[in-house]
Amino acid sequence: MSNVSSWIWFGLYTTVLLSLAGYGFHRLTIIYLYFKHGQNRPMPDRKFEEIPLVTIQLPVFNEMHVVDRLLDAVAALDYPQDKMEIQILDDSTDETVEISRAGAARLRERGFDAECIHRTDRTGFKAGALENGMNQAKGDYILILDADFVPNPDLLQETIHHFTNDKIALVQTRWGHLNRNYNALTRVQALFLDGHLELEQTARNRSGRFFTFNGTGGIWRKQAIVDAGGWEHDTLTEDMDLSYRAQLKGWKFIFLKEVETPAELPVDMAGFKNQQHRWTKGSIQCCKKCLPSIWRSNFPLAIKLEATAHLTANYAYLALIALCLLIYPNNNWSPNFDVSTKLLINLPILFFSSISILLFYTVAQRAINPKTWLREICYLPLLLALGIGMAINNAKAVIEAMIGHESGFVRTPKYGIEGKNKMEIKKSRYKALKSLTPIVELLFGFFFLFVVIDAALQGIWPSAILLLPFPVGFFYTSLNSLGQMANFMELIPLRSEKN
Repeated sequence: MSNVSSWIWFGLYTTVLLSLAGYGFHRLTIIYLYFKHGQNRPMPDRKFEEIPLVTIQLPVFNEMHVVDRLLDAVAALDYPQDKMEIQILDDSTDETVEISRAGAARLRERGFDAECIHRTDRTGFKAGALENGMNQAKGDYILILDADFVPNPDLLQETIHHFTNDKIALVQTRWGHLNRNYNALTRVQALFLDGHLELEQTARNRSGRFFTFNGTGGIWRKQAIVDAGGWEHDTLTEDMDLSYRAQLKGWKFIFLKEVETPAELPVDMAGFKNQQHRWTKGSIQCCKKCLPSIWRSNFPLAIKLEATAHLTANYAYLALIALCLLIYPNNNWSPNFDVSTKLLINLPILFFSSISILLFYTVAQRAINPKTWLREICYLPLLLALGIGMAINNAKAVIEAMIGHESGFVRTPKYGIEGKNKMEIKKSRYKALKSLTPIVELLFGFFFLFVVIDAALQGIWPSAILLLPFPVGFFYTSLNSLGQMANFMELIPLRSEKN
């Protein structure tokens, strides 16, 4: 190619890498804030003299495998029975409705104030169910638990007294993982979530940055929800949307990383993809909706910048797709630099775009699993590969949000799996939606296999090694999805250790 064309390819390639490196630098700032503020656990100003009434909302949609487990856990909460109102917000279209009604009746027989509120019109999806339930709620405080969660008995006792401070709107707990060791996919998901919850949420909240409700495992002051405008359903992440609106109104949040609320991770690739698509699309919808208000607010510049990095983070998937399309031309047609110049250009970018990610998740595992963190970080190469492999799925979500394409709230199938308990997933009627995305991922996998082999044949071994996660990631996501769709690939759990 001409010298001009070579420089154009190189310029585009470097620009994309620099944008990814920028988000990597943001991760390093999160690590810094975590070490600076992470150990400052917020404590209640005082305790309630009289324990307040709490409404426990359990949003449910076709969750036949996990509803009874959730109700048993709620009934075991260490909180006065007459101070709990239990709302099963069931929008189900299958026999889950009867299971929920029977569960509510069983709780009432034990003396609980329990009700199954069933909607046949799913307007607003989860946000609509929560708003409908809140309009009937008796309590001034609302604990929200998704169907796949199993709260520890001390959850309310550890959180409720923080509301003696009238400025507190939300107390969020850290998610745990009931089935972390089920298979390689759940292991990697646990790494992803541990990084987000242990590092990001802690650093943001305890350094005074914007912080978001995780949709479950948290307790709200009802007055704050109403003051912020209530639950709105113009995004797929109603939790993030409400969080920003409430904080822009001046309400304060608390994140308790020290209090864990266990939950079930998706065990199959299709379910994981649906969940990631919903979270990614919803975050971009919130970015479009909330970011202008953040920049018009009186918050300090540092807080606005961090919120911008947070809300725009998923645009990185578009940059990752662009990188995929530019790697091969850059490897073959970029200007000829000497070795020292290449190192000077590539090493800083590599550090901020890749090494920072490994450091981020290593710090999180050392904090959460001090005895087993070395074993956990063995899955970091697969985490990098899976992050790349999810680029097609999540970039599609970003584009849909950018152009205003509407889609429903697609649930993530739950199977009631804990530890090494294994069930025949393929016999469950709960299947994630099928799409053409795995075919595109498979094509990308073959393309990058060619790129890696080409680099190896040219003797460019550093490039071949660094690019290896690309074919691994795309083949991993595509083959797992295609196998599940064809019903010929069954998820085999690892030899489980105790959670």
